[in-house]
Amino acid sequence: MPSAAALHDVVVRRSGRNLLDHVDVEVSEGERWVVLGPNGAGKSTMLRLLAARLHPTSGSVDILGERLGRTDVFELRPLIGLASQELAETIPETEKAIDVVVTAGYGVTGRWREEYDEIDLDRARELLAAFGVDDLAERSFATLSTGERKRVLSARALMTDPELLLLDEPASGLDLGGREELVRSLSILAKDPATPVTVMVTHHVEEIPPGFTHALLLRAGTIVAAGPIGQTLTSQNLTRTFGLPLMVEQHGERFTARAVQLG
Repeated sequence: MPSAAALHDVVVRRSGRNLLDHVDVEVSEGERWVVLGPNGAGKSTMLRLLAARLHPTSGSVDILGERLGRTDVFELRPLIGLASQELAETIPETEKAIDVVVTAGYGVTGRWREEYDEIDLDRARELLAAFGVDDLAERSFATLSTGERKRVLSARALMTDPELLLLDEPASGLDLGGREELVRSLSILAKDPATPVTVMVTHHVEEIPPGFTHALLLRAGTIVAAGPIGQTLTSQNLTRTFGLPLMVEQHGERFTARAVQLG
């Protein structure tokens, strides 16, 4: 399969510390990847590279056939759908949910003087409906719960029909019900062949939607394991990743993990 994104011998160094240390990974068409690791492992740094919002200190990053440093990132970014807390913090509190989604068409946050066709607004409503929040279209972003905001941002990430979809901890801060609703929506997307190549960052195996095909485990900026999800999400690999004895179990298409009681 052709590559949608690839990192080759990538190092990202800040203040004398390697946030990513000689990382190699290739994401191919049709794949859905989950990236797991503890805080500070380099997960969000990797996602920023894939979003063309960060350049490597050394090594090469290829996204949708373009190499960072040799292409205009402002032409590349509209091809990438991104949902992250960093993005959420740039959205005006008074912005209506439907405008949070539709403004992705211009790559802006905060609707101002742009003109949108009814077809754009219809698509925004359809995407809100796909994530179960179409009834919130006219609500201001500030009045939404954490879970509602996450789903609105996920809808926004798909607004431009991107070729690469990036989700940075989409279930973080959600209660159990909100998490399960989001996982269900993301699973429907993951199993749809029309959905773009997807990379999702999370801390928890319980948040991995059914339909995801590959996993990458990071610790201290280096790759512990990467490959097909069933072969990669093992108790041994997760133990190495998080630095304590863990047991991983698969129930149908979902995963759970718990600490092993020693002695």
